[in-house]
Amino acid sequence: MTSLSRKDWILLILLTLCWGINWPIMKFGVRDFPPLSFRTLSMIGGLPTLWLAARVQDAPLTIPKGKVLEVIRLAIPNMLFWHVFMILGVKMLSSGRAAILGYTMPVWAVLCALLFFGERPTRAAWIGIACALAGALLLLSSEFSALAGNPLGTVFALIAAAGWGYGTVVMKRSTLAMPTISLTFWMLALTTFTMVVASFLFERAAWHLPDPGTAWAIAYNAVIIFGFAHVVWFQLARTLPPIASSLSVMMIPVLGVFSGAWLLGETPHWQDYAAMALILAAMSTVLLKPRVAAHR
Repeated sequence: MTSLSRKDWILLILLTLCWGINWPIMKFGVRDFPPLSFRTLSMIGGLPTLWLAARVQDAPLTIPKGKVLEVIRLAIPNMLFWHVFMILGVKMLSSGRAAILGYTMPVWAVLCALLFFGERPTRAAWIGIACALAGALLLLSSEFSALAGNPLGTVFALIAAAGWGYGTVVMKRSTLAMPTISLTFWMLALTTFTMVVASFLFERAAWHLPDPGTAWAIAYNAVIIFGFAHVVWFQLARTLPPIASSLSVMMIPVLGVFSGAWLLGETPHWQDYAAMALILAAMSTVLLKPRVAAHR
């Protein structure tokens, strides 16, 4: 199995913290603001941050000749599907439940790798997937009645997770010769253009100036989520096996549940604590190096 370097561990911890607390931040941001417009403004604010970071790293921002369609093919599942459907799901569900549904992504990543690319997961990987799925189902068990009242939100969140899972597999298999930050910039730029059109068509009548709290949530997503977390995620997705990169972030929904309790007053149940143990077990199947391999 693949083990993480010290640098990967540090980036993974920062990614977990940034993304984990963002679930209640997003929920707070869309309470009184159109969800697609919220995401669009966050993306617009994130583009200059990414551009500046690319300049600092001296990374070229040009797309290789003849590779525009490849960038679009990567942007659709990794960016467009995820952000459109998930922000709609966040609007309809609690932040913790949306996070749990979103992070069924490892299950979808394995299924997509198996169905579309013929990859055969190892036994340890299947154990990790089973633990992750059991943890997600356990967390959802206390909310089935609430989810039954929001079937569309549940469907949206699962579509987002499936798109992200497929995108993770495609990203790993891509041979596109671009720096990760440059690829992230262009995927975000293409998605932002689409989101501007969608928010204009469907939410124009609800547009208004964001209040200070919503503006802060937009700024956090622009700088921290799009300017930092996305670059880190796609770097991990391009360097680690799809199962490892997807299962490695399974602590994020747990943090999302508990940060939602802290920031929004959402109440964790015993299932949250039990699911944490299952998710930690799932992570260990891809993050911990076997003794034999380490000895070699």
